[in-house]
Order: sequence, then C-alpha cells, then structure tokens
Amino acid sequence: MKTYLEPEELKKLEDTADNARDKMMVRLLIRLGCRVSELLGVSVEDVDLARRTIRIKHEKTKMGLKCPTCNTPLGKSHTFCPKCGVKVTKAIITTLEQGKMRTLPIDKDTTAMLAKYIKDGYPQKVADAKGKIRLVLFPITRYYAYLIVRKLSIKADLPCLTNVNTGKIKFVSPHRLRDSFAVRALQKDGSNAGLKHTQAHLGHANINTTMNYLKIAGDEEQKTWYDDLWEEEK
Repeated sequence: MKTYLEPEELKKLEDTADNARDKMMVRLLIRLGCRVSELLGVSVEDVDLARRTIRIKHEKTKMGLKCPTCNTPLGKSHTFCPKCGVKVTKAIITTLEQGKMRTLPIDKDTTAMLAKYIKDGYPQKVADAKGKIRLVLFPITRYYAYLIVRKLSIKADLPCLTNVNTGKIKFVSPHRLRDSFAVRALQKDGSNAGLKHTQAHLGHANINTTMNYLKIAGDEEQKTWYDDLWEEEK
C-alpha cells in the first residue's frame, strides 16, 4: 500500500512538465507542501524573493449554531440555551469565513525559478471575489490543477496512491504531494520540535492531524529496520 511519493518520484513528476506554468506549480506544491487552494490564491505581492518567503492564506468556512431567542452561540449538544434558558428546538445556523495567514520559506533553487517565472510574465491579472485585481501566479481552477498533476503522473508512469484516511486508491493528486512533503519532513525530524515545525508549516490546527503523518513515516523506518535484520543473508 503506497501512500506517498519518494523524492526521486517527485523529481520525475516535476521533470515531466513541459511548460513553465505546470513545472512551477508542481515544484511549489512539492517544496511547500501547501494545499492547492492556497497555492492558487498566491499573488506576486505575496512573494518576497529577497527574504525567500511566500505568504499563504487559507480560507475556511466554519459552521455555527445560535439561539433563535437571544442569539447566544450554542454547542451541538445544547438542548437549552445557556444564557436565556429557552428550549432550543430549531437553532439558527451561521457561517463564518475564517482567513488564516502564514509565511512559508522557499529554498534557493525554487526562489530562482520563481523569480524567472515572474520576470518572464507568466502571472496574470485576475479579479478576486471582492473585485480587487491581483497578479496571481496560477490563474487556473482547483480542478484544472488536479488534472495537470494527474496527467503528469500518468505520463511519468508513477504509481497510484492510497488515501490513508479512506483506503481508496487513486491517481497522484495535489494533496498527495502535500502528504509526501509531510512524510519527508517527519522522516527527517520526527522529534517534538520537528513535529511542531511541520504542523506550523502545513497549517494544521490540530497536532493530531500532523501526527497521522508521523505514523506513516515511522512505518517506513520500521520496514527499513526489518530489512536490515536479514541483509547478511543475501
């Protein structure tokens, strides 16, 4: 059951791209480990080439419940309002857009690639939801980005990967590149400090989400340990 790509497979995927946009997009997905929606939201003004950083924004919709009588926030298990005491038969459903920002470092080679990509004029002007014009790195949809990665993985003859949460086997996708980054990071440093750095980099609100990758990284280490036990038999 293969759940992520090895470094040589990631390089093969990137090398398969035959145009600057696809190569740059795959490179950043591999090196940043960010969500594809986050990458597609990056504009030129979010890139700091001198500091070698990219500012990432993650938009998330949070659902909430409120008392229909006094508008007090409620938990899912509340039958009575904790403030006014009224029995709640039908709560008010609310939605809240939460935008979280984090700044990610970029390695020197990727920074040089990105500088040339911007200089060559590949970013395009796009109007956001509020009508503001932004010069975005990749003016494409999430679905189109998914198709690009899938097409390149098939062309590179890469194996399908198993989703550790669902058990489903599918083609390589942008999120599997994120998985590969997380496993690589924790194989490099699975200590408490390494775990916290990985959590912050990936933007996980809960450390348990990051720890799921720690188990995958550990499984590979155990497999290597086991194989080494019988190396002398060969």
